Amino acid sequence: MTDVALSSSTDEHSRTGLSADALRRAITDHLSYSIGRPATVLTPEHYYRALSLAVRDRMQQRWIASTQTFLDLSRKVTCYLSAEFLMGPQLGNNLLNLQIESAAREALAALGQDLDEVLTCEQEPGLGNGGLGRLAACYLDSLATLERPAIGYGIRYEFGIFDQEIRDGWQVEKTDNWLVNGNPWEIAKPDVNYRVNWGGHTEAYQDAAGVYRVRWVPQRTIKGISYDTPIQGYGVNTCNTLTLWSARAVESFALDAFNTGDYYRAVEDEVTSETVTKVLYPNDEPEAGKRLRLLQQYFFVSCSLQDILHILEDLACLPVTALSEQFALQLNDTHPSIGVAELMRLLIDERQLGWDEAWTITVAAFGYTNHTLLPEALETWPLALFAESLPRHLEIIYEINRRFLDEVRTAFPGDEDRARRMSLIGEEGGKTVRMAHLATVGSHAVNGVAALHSELLKSSVLKDFYELWPQRFSNKTNGVTPRRFVALSNPGLRGLLDETVGEGWLTDLNRLRDLEPFADDAVFRGRWRAVKRANKVRLAGFVRATTGVELDPDWMFDVQVKRIHEYKRQHLNVLHIIALYHRLKSDPGLTIPPRAFIFGGKAAPGYFMAKRIIKLINAVGETVNADPDVNRFLKVAFVPDFNVQNAEFIYPAADLSEQVSTAGKEASGTGNMKFMLNGALTIGTLDGANVEMRDEVGPENFFLFGLTESEVEAVKAGGYRPADYIATDAELSAVLDLISTGRFSRGDTEVFRPIVDTLRYTDPFLVLTDYASYMQCQQRVSDAWQDAESWTRMSILNTARSGKFSSDRAITEYCDDIWNVGPVNVQVD
Repeated sequence: MTDVALSSSTDEHSRTGLSADALRRAITDHLSYSIGRPATVLTPEHYYRALSLAVRDRMQQRWIASTQTFLDLSRKVTCYLSAEFLMGPQLGNNLLNLQIESAAREALAALGQDLDEVLTCEQEPGLGNGGLGRLAACYLDSLATLERPAIGYGIRYEFGIFDQEIRDGWQVEKTDNWLVNGNPWEIAKPDVNYRVNWGGHTEAYQDAAGVYRVRWVPQRTIKGISYDTPIQGYGVNTCNTLTLWSARAVESFALDAFNTGDYYRAVEDEVTSETVTKVLYPNDEPEAGKRLRLLQQYFFVSCSLQDILHILEDLACLPVTALSEQFALQLNDTHPSIGVAELMRLLIDERQLGWDEAWTITVAAFGYTNHTLLPEALETWPLALFAESLPRHLEIIYEINRRFLDEVRTAFPGDEDRARRMSLIGEEGGKTVRMAHLATVGSHAVNGVAALHSELLKSSVLKDFYELWPQRFSNKTNGVTPRRFVALSNPGLRGLLDETVGEGWLTDLNRLRDLEPFADDAVFRGRWRAVKRANKVRLAGFVRATTGVELDPDWMFDVQVKRIHEYKRQHLNVLHIIALYHRLKSDPGLTIPPRAFIFGGKAAPGYFMAKRIIKLINAVGETVNADPDVNRFLKVAFVPDFNVQNAEFIYPAADLSEQVSTAGKEASGTGNMKFMLNGALTIGTLDGANVEMRDEVGPENFFLFGLTESEVEAVKAGGYRPADYIATDAELSAVLDLISTGRFSRGDTEVFRPIVDTLRYTDPFLVLTDYASYMQCQQRVSDAWQDAESWTRMSILNTARSGKFSSDRAITEYCDDIWNVGPVNVQVD
């Protein structure tokens, strides 16, 4: 890749110039005037902040030009509403997208600093839990790169997803204080603020024309403050916006209380209000946690919709009836789905529109992306809690439901069971508000995130809705940005790809198809292996530093990094490791191709079984790594605190990607795509996007095992008995016995009993059903690994055929098929 030409000319402005000299002057200015530290006390952290501010200056020029261009041309804008944006470190990404990496390195070197060391100073904002938030971040990158006007809307959590430590094999959650040193990328805009009501009651009245109206009399009101972050596209002038909302008290200080000595009451409202955006996903087991989580969702959606209407009416000077012509509002899962009722409230109660007109605008504006097939993950709220918290919205939802069920009964007369299933109010186990139903009814477009997932939505979770409105449903398979997950995280591969297929692949991933002929070139295969080995050396150093486990880069790196959940089946992977351990201990003369098993991922703090699985992985690793009979062939490492920064070490170094979820449970996956893009081979089930990945790369370059989704359903319907599988597989029985008798827990037979008992007696995710197939497939993996030339050829073809899984492709489909948002060329003076 060629950076912007370097220049030592002082004609370039220190705020906007892209040369090394202009950057050097900008860094020096910010050290003096923004950071205010004398040269004798400067650290790499200070240089990080100064360089970040200098880079932000250059983005702001494009940011202001982009915003003004969109307004001047009255172009339609995507508004992506998401409770999570897992952006990852921003400095390296922004240097890449501005194409000034080399200039920044030269500028820092002139100041006696190393860019790589400075980059490590960035604190990653943990504003997401995993794939959902990272997908949102990839989509913002692609929207800007494709020059499509967009605003991301979310929450500025003061404390993000917890930092994970491993102590004695157990996950320990630590506070993610990502704002401790400030955030140079955001710009606080206290003048952009909106009031958000909560609780209270409603009152009916007639307006001047005698029309029935309702006013909401809230119990409390909080204020949302905007923090904006520029999102720079790659190689273009387009710079979009991520707006995150932070909660504040309307009146932050009660002077009368302070003057009478009641110091707590003086700040009570401020403290209470700020808890709303204090932490990502509070524990929602207790009632208070549920209430806070609902408040978080309503808070950011209300602020966002008020901001959108402000831009429409006050800045663009357009009527509210033009909303769907000017903005496409996308609900990223059900977290922002209260937006359907909130927009209706803003239109009916505050702008005095009639119901039918307001509903037409609402449905035309919203689209809904579903991300799950797990019934327990389809968000619902207890009716009593909802009524207490959002009384006006419940009234609106009741009216939406009444009109909707009339439509259902007209389309399917006499089918009251269908009406019950489709109602926005659930009756099972206590009345609830069904947020996925609200999102589906209130959106003109509903999509899944992989071909299989979308079909299953239509045949199971949202079957009744599909039969009513088949035209609303489509598929938009997820994608990932090649900028961060190859160009930034895998510079060795980036250089080889640039040289081999040209630099255009970074914005047109289908150009990687030009790699295919090189898979048969022995010299090229050697260069490919050299890049992979260098990445493995780098990861091995990182693993040694974080876990103390020594890994040999010449071994196969078998990797499973993702959220820890039973349906993702990390414990199936562990059973394979224990089976190999058992074989090696039973036969001292046995040799196997050596493997390093690398895990990473966080368990939800309240998820008992997932935390036990983490403990099991670490316990098996402790035993295996310390045993000289075994550690010549096997090593196990659990990388703590898996996040975007760690992922940039892991994806480029993987030889084998474990995507082993129970078929029909994973909506799509994006980690699987990142591994494929970096040349890892996949062992997986026909689940989520694995199906399409296998179609693209070819069955011969994918290690398939396990039941299909329909076979999973048949096994469950047939009265599944895990004991039958244990009884017919002596090795599986021995593996479970090793766990239950305390081999990996210093004789403690209780610590892993919940895992073993679940597998033996219920096995809800069919681990034991797929075990034999998985073991056979792993043997095929071992056999394939021993032919280095063949394995490298498959690796090259995985990268070459990964073009479909670019977030650029996904976003183009959203823009063209759902949002009707076209590209806008931005000019910068």
